[in-house]
Amino acid sequence: MSTLATYVHDPNANIDYGFDWSDWLVDGDLISASSWSIDPTGPTLSNDTIDDTQKLTRCFVAGGDAGTRYVLSNHIFTDAGREDDRSITLKCRER
Repeated sequence: MSTLATYVHDPNANIDYGFDWSDWLVDGDLISASSWSIDPTGPTLSNDTIDDTQKLTRCFVAGGDAGTRYVLSNHIFTDAGREDDRSITLKCRER
């Protein structure tokens, strides 16, 4: 089991986080849909986007409770029918 990348997230911040799927995508395949979730619930997720190349995804995370660790996950679907997930850990604390 791999360790998730961890980022510090201030509870007063509204910051974008994202993934570059370029190395995972097969030549000619592009991301057609992307959804985000966070566990436990609390922070607000907004502005879920797929960039113009259809290889990068991102969303903004606002809020959270100081001292809480959150797992932010991105689930994607591609034009060729593939799907996968990527996740990171957000350690919420005052900066």
